[in-house]
Amino acid sequence: MPGDIGPRADMPRQDPRARARNFNEVALGYTPDMALEEARRCIQCKKPVCISGCPVEIDIKSFIGHIQEGDFLAAIKKIKETNSLPAVCGRVCPQEDQCELKCILGKKYGPVAIGRLERFVADWERANQLVSVDKPAHKKSKRVAVVGSGPAGLSAASELAKRGYGVTIFEALHRAGGVLVYGIPEFRLPKAIVQAEIDYIQGLGVELRTSVVIGKTCLLDELRKNYDAVFLGTGAGLPRFMGIKGENLNGIYSANEYLTRSNLMKAYLFPEWDTPIKIGRRVGVVGGGNVAMDAARTALRLGAEEVYLIYRRSREEMPARQEEIENAKEEGIQFKLLTNPVGCLGENRNLRAIRCIKMELGEPDESGRRRPVPVVGSEFDLEVDIFVVAIGQGPNPLVPRTTRGLETTKNGNIVVDQETLMTSLEGVFAGGDIVTGAATVILAMGAGRTAARSIDEYLSSP
Repeated sequence: MPGDIGPRADMPRQDPRARARNFNEVALGYTPDMALEEARRCIQCKKPVCISGCPVEIDIKSFIGHIQEGDFLAAIKKIKETNSLPAVCGRVCPQEDQCELKCILGKKYGPVAIGRLERFVADWERANQLVSVDKPAHKKSKRVAVVGSGPAGLSAASELAKRGYGVTIFEALHRAGGVLVYGIPEFRLPKAIVQAEIDYIQGLGVELRTSVVIGKTCLLDELRKNYDAVFLGTGAGLPRFMGIKGENLNGIYSANEYLTRSNLMKAYLFPEWDTPIKIGRRVGVVGGGNVAMDAARTALRLGAEEVYLIYRRSREEMPARQEEIENAKEEGIQFKLLTNPVGCLGENRNLRAIRCIKMELGEPDESGRRRPVPVVGSEFDLEVDIFVVAIGQGPNPLVPRTTRGLETTKNGNIVVDQETLMTSLEGVFAGGDIVTGAATVILAMGAGRTAARSIDEYLSSP
């Protein structure tokens, strides 16, 4: 019976000592019994407020109700009505700040583990070879181009395909998935999972063209001539550096390059794969978000003896998921909090150390977090031979730079109508990190879904 309100069912994980030296997935997933136990905690609210916390509007009450009945196939079908990437979302979405935050059990008992249940039924469907594709009964004559195959582009493409449109995705890299394949490590999101989700979306009738760089291979203006509408989901892939002295020394990476080499180009399998990466003995990573955690934990798995996570605020202000912070600490990442790099020191053009300064927290800034203030005279040197800068990414500039009349902000993000996501160009829509700046996978997917709805209305209007 639903409503058996006990503690949340823990998800098994690899032992920290073992997982710190392999790239296998850390979280191992629920068994059917665990999923049933967790689902039965849901009290099936008459007004399920959890749905309001889901950017892609999953009918959470219904899919968990199906799990309570033991009908896992019905559960995954319910999810896929609005979300074509459930195995991805169940792994990397910050449910604790979204749907689970709204769960009314949260204050007293702990929220229902909605994300873990979503992952369970997605994995169960795939493991039992029950994935099926319901193609639209009627195909429409109009065609839509989607630029970028990250979360926003995949979401928009799948929703448009379900509505009967001919959809073509254009991806600059040789493999689809965007940040899901180049940014998020294997131990958090196995690439076979991503590919399975992409296969499903292609099964809906979506055409995928890789190694096509819009802005170089062809221009947005050309797409506008050949398609009835265009969606831009090109993401935030422009690295940001700190602008400190010595930042051009050998051994310094942007997080984008460091993770792309390891994730997309499989540098962790070198020389079996062709891409090399420098394996440092002592590695420093600056930043406090999920990307910084990913880079630090990747460095450890590549063979670093010591890895330092350098963050200018305290742990309470870290934007990374608590789950990822805890995993990193369990694995042996050393946190250097209230610390900020101010320079890089080298010998023979190679990085030798990071010069850091201690910080203290002052008054809150515009983000609501307390502003870090340097402590005068507290400088010290941290010996490292690799330094990864993970302080955020800027919007991909290629399409805006090569498209006349496409309005952008001073930071380079594309300006859109907040309700329809249409840009300053007729019939061109945009969403995800290229509009908002670097954010979460699920928010990008929500934007793709919103844009698909707007494109449908745009193309259906007389």
